[in-house]
Amino acid sequence: MTPEALDLSTALRPRLPSPLQPVEDERFSRHGIRLLLKRDDLIHPELPGNKWRKLAPNLHAAAGRPLLTFGGAYSNHLRATAAAGRLLGFETIGVVRGDELASRPLNPSLTQCAADGMRLLFVDRATYRAKEDPQVLAEILRAVPGDVYVVPEGGSNALAAQSCAALGRELHHLADVVAVACGTGGTLAGLAAGLAPGLGAPPAEGRGSVIGFPVLKGGFLAGEIRALQEKAFGGRAGDWSLDDRFHFGGYARSAPALDAFADDFEARHQLPVERVYVAKMLYGLTTLVADGAFPPGTAVAAVITGQDASR
Repeated sequence: MTPEALDLSTALRPRLPSPLQPVEDERFSRHGIRLLLKRDDLIHPELPGNKWRKLAPNLHAAAGRPLLTFGGAYSNHLRATAAAGRLLGFETIGVVRGDELASRPLNPSLTQCAADGMRLLFVDRATYRAKEDPQVLAEILRAVPGDVYVVPEGGSNALAAQSCAALGRELHHLADVVAVACGTGGTLAGLAAGLAPGLGAPPAEGRGSVIGFPVLKGGFLAGEIRALQEKAFGGRAGDWSLDDRFHFGGYARSAPALDAFADDFEARHQLPVERVYVAKMLYGLTTLVADGAFPPGTAVAAVITGQDASR
């Protein structure tokens, strides 16, 4: 199958552009801030949000070859990749961080991956950390016969960032500030580029800045995003920044305050709040508004990047 022969829009019928939903929330309105929800979670029921945007160009490039990718035991990316394989009829291999025996019985996320036909390869944490080393990757690939197409953790490569630029274009002139949760940084890299008028240039009249809320601790993500934008766009693109204060201890970590906030947001807006990424972004954004980070009259778009598959 050639990339041209794979028509994802016909095969999967994504909802694009995704809806932009104004919501009334007094925590924002009392500061003169208009809140918009960019409902990327509604793009596709099994490949929602940034998973669709990042996977679609890589599915074209794979052109029906087996696709190998990486993720943790609760990876939304692995689950979306496995679903794509089932829906489009190609083989998927998921390299999972952690010990296989300790991971069994499989959690609901990996159970769904396996049910969708994904072959799971468990590797120890040291090997997983070094997965981008060519020798380590070659060793992993020896366990997989044939020609496979490799997609990095979270789906974040240059193709994915270029694809996520469409998200920025969909929001162009509609929001002054865009907030997005960050795991590997691919969505932010493309989103900021799509909002920007040109490489390295600030948005016209201050519109279209992006705030990323990392869900992992460590403070390493800015360098990753800069490197990804260099590969995808030839240099830094757009006006973006990161706020590292709202990871709540790291990936998939939470706290009673975050859980209570997410429950309250769901009740206010009848919106299921995905807890690993979206809840932290919304919590951070609400905190910034309360702290007076934005002037009255600012339109803020919060990107709802995914669904909570565990609830």
